Amino acid sequence: MQDSQLLVEGVALMGLGMGVVFVFLTVLVMVTTLMSKIIGRFFPESVAPPAQQSAQEVTAVADDDDLMVVISTAVHRYRQRR
Repeated sequence: MQDSQLLVEGVALMGLGMGVVFVFLTVLVMVTTLMSKIIGRFFPESVAPPAQQSAQEVTAVADDDDLMVVISTAVHRYRQRR
């Protein structure tokens, strides 16, 4: 076989492989989207009423604020020393 003929066959094989992968991925996306729509239609997610903040959540927010103050102070002191 000549080099040009081998090159043409290689490009054809590459095109065939890329085409198969493209078709497979396209079908995969379509099937996944269809499955998602079917599941959403027959098994809808129930909407939970908005819950009020509990005492633990309020405490967690306060702890986060305290943590931010401590971290900010530590960074400030580190930068002063350097």
